[in-house]
Amino acid sequence: MKVLVIEDEQQVASFIKQGLEEQSLEVDVAYDGNIGGRLALSRDYDVILLDIVIPGINGFDLCKILKKEKPATAVLMLTTLGTTADKVTGFDSGADDYLLKPFEFEELIARLKALARRPSMATASYSHILRYEDLRLDTEKKIAYRHNQMIKLSAKEFALLEFFLRNPGRVIARTELAEKVWDLRFNTGTNVVEVYINMLRNKIDKDFEPKLLHTRIGLGYVLTI
Repeated sequence: MKVLVIEDEQQVASFIKQGLEEQSLEVDVAYDGNIGGRLALSRDYDVILLDIVIPGINGFDLCKILKKEKPATAVLMLTTLGTTADKVTGFDSGADDYLLKPFEFEELIARLKALARRPSMATASYSHILRYEDLRLDTEKKIAYRHNQMIKLSAKEFALLEFFLRNPGRVIARTELAEKVWDLRFNTGTNVVEVYINMLRNKIDKDFEPKLLHTRIGLGYVLTI
């Protein structure tokens, strides 16, 4: 499980990070809402632990943004604000759970695991949005974005990128790309795959970091960092 902790009290954040890492969870920490928002939108997390009263953008407003951009990511608000009105505001902002400080660490772990296991209704509703790191593809509107910058793709470039995004981290051979993307029985005399890979790289990687589309010599290509 990968968790982002957005908490401005460094001692509390350090305590949470250490405890979660002892449970073999991967943990990133941000000490204000602006940095936390950038991390949350550029990386994939199973759960975001979000304080409400933080520098920069507050937890309520940040949660609205995160749920609009990444509705499938679970958000657990972890705060001292415990009135009914606060909780209602938190859930209205899109929070999936709400836990008051101080808290028992065992309860925090249990809630995190429950959120990570829970099927998300948003996943089905937004399955047309494919993401990897800061690369985003809307398969309904046929638009790609990197660093929230729109990238224009031809129909075949779009199909190629969609195939990679549906198979992140997997090395894909030229023959499979030719068959699945072009519906061709692969002819070793054509370099159509290499040509389109280079065209796609020029659009999604040339002006951005980190590079995402890599060649594995003798094996194929892979979308990874």
